[in-house]
Amino acid sequence: MRSQAMAVHRQTSKMALYLVWTLMGFSLCAPPVDLDLAAYDLENYDDSNTWELNTYGNTYHYDDLPEEVGTLAPPPAVTQPPAIVPPEDYVEEVTLPPRPTKSPVPSTLDFHDPGLFGPDTGLGMPSCLLCVCISGSVYCDDSDLTQIPPLPKETTHFYARFNKITEIRATDFSNLNQLKRIDLSENQISKVNKDAFRSLLQLQDLMLADNNIQALPELPSTLKHIDEMKELQFLYLSNNKLDYIPVSLPDSLRVLHLQNNNIQSISQDTFCNTHDINYIRKALEDIRLDGNPVDINLYAQAYVCLPRLPIGTPV
Repeated sequence: MRSQAMAVHRQTSKMALYLVWTLMGFSLCAPPVDLDLAAYDLENYDDSNTWELNTYGNTYHYDDLPEEVGTLAPPPAVTQPPAIVPPEDYVEEVTLPPRPTKSPVPSTLDFHDPGLFGPDTGLGMPSCLLCVCISGSVYCDDSDLTQIPPLPKETTHFYARFNKITEIRATDFSNLNQLKRIDLSENQISKVNKDAFRSLLQLQDLMLADNNIQALPELPSTLKHIDEMKELQFLYLSNNKLDYIPVSLPDSLRVLHLQNNNIQSISQDTFCNTHDINYIRKALEDIRLDGNPVDINLYAQAYVCLPRLPIGTPV
């Protein structure tokens, strides 16, 4: 009975050893070898010579084994829409809002119905904003004007000195029935329309000194606009280019300044009336002819109706 148990024990041990070494062979990836199980029974289990590793083939160095690096599966890609790349010659069209349009400015200063600040000028603003209007007087001195602006109908005195006005037109003072004084001194006036003062029924003072006036409309006593200018008292035409004294002068005239012009002679009818030897011009007391190439001493008959002789010496 004992011997039979020992045999069973040996057989079981052999099977266990076989299983162990089989597992070791798989784990070490060793090549398969033939095992002599009889040599590894319990009687020689402790024999060191029995465990000769070389009998199981060459040993494996793990450093020499090819390294396999596992890779994780990439995360699911997020699909992006393809980028839109414009061509090189692409020009983006941008629609701009329409610009505000301005009404064209008239080339001339036209007269319109008077408003709160007077008639509009060609500059798009009322005269009384361009100039200064106070109680019927309009002051446009030194305002860079090149034309006479439209004036309110109630204007009585107009001052536009030290500007660049070049002409007095027929319509500049139309409809101004109350205008008494015009001062356009120190401008560049070279032309005066023959009808410029025709409708000025109350004009008393006309000052045109220091301009480039070469001719004024003749003022014969037979013309209607002379009668309409019967209130004219002061006429200033110094420092222009006049070569004659304008006639006929209204009887109301008190002051006539013509110094520094180009007057070369004086007619007997300039101041007096050759058809009426009793005619006396009582109001005209101040005549300035100095600075002209005329010798006033040569025209004594031209002053017989005057209360005072003209002032003047030949240049």
